[in-house]
Amino acid sequence: MADVAATASPKPSRTAMRLRALLSEPKVIFGGGFILILIILAIFAPYIAPKDPLEQDLMSGTLPPVWLNDSDPGFLLGTDDLGRDVLSRAIFGSRVALIVAFVAAGSAALIGTLLGLVAGWYGGWIDKVISRLVDIWMAFPPVLLSILLVAVFGSGVHSVIAAIVIIDWTRFCRVVRSETQAQAQMDYVTAARTIGFSRAKILFSEILPNVAPVLIALVSLEMGIAVIVEAILSFVGLSVSSDTPTWGGMIAQGRQIIYDGWWVLVVPLIALFATVLAFNQLGDGLRRALDPVMRR
Repeated sequence: MADVAATASPKPSRTAMRLRALLSEPKVIFGGGFILILIILAIFAPYIAPKDPLEQDLMSGTLPPVWLNDSDPGFLLGTDDLGRDVLSRAIFGSRVALIVAFVAAGSAALIGTLLGLVAGWYGGWIDKVISRLVDIWMAFPPVLLSILLVAVFGSGVHSVIAAIVIIDWTRFCRVVRSETQAQAQMDYVTAARTIGFSRAKILFSEILPNVAPVLIALVSLEMGIAVIVEAILSFVGLSVSSDTPTWGGMIAQGRQIIYDGWWVLVVPLIALFATVLAFNQLGDGLRRALDPVMRR
């Protein structure tokens, strides 16, 4: 019996079990794989893009993609009305989309999570003040409020990120507050109190790790929302300068020449749709893989 016990395989750690759950979830594999490829494209855009995204050639305006007649093999996805390479502009446009997605979602998550933890754990007047602030803030239409904020702050990536953070921290605050209140009723919190843990230590060392799976999934979903908001602001000319390639700017340009160069509109639309879908699938997969209730 001792030999059998000695040769028995050790119980896998919690980290190993979570990693195994992530790798067994198809949505995490496909969604995360697509986002990883997009990150690589964005980082190495100057080396991957076949052309300079700002280089104009009016003699090569509205050339169709290579599978259509009258195309140019040097422009795989065609050109816009100014002769700029659509593929190169789409690749460089991923940079703005991902910067906004990661920075805005991360900042909104940080602010909303801290306020949600405090409101859900300490309760009382603190919870009432934060909850009323969230209710008031969420009463404003998010897209219109973001356009107003960017118009006030001025155009630029920093203004877009600030607008998204100011609007979407409430989403994290409400979810984290609810999860914190639920976790506060668990037996492990009672045990931590019994052995003398301070309230702050219980909150950040016991409750926060158990809220993290829901938070991670929500961050991924928020990244998809941030990509959409940036595209909307670019579409109306309130994001970065017109010289910088963005998917929303390409969509606005393609809408004007849709009958002469439909590909200028379709390519960034596909990129935008695929990216948002990937973030949504990744978020749903993370929620399924990290939530022990949904894994049963």
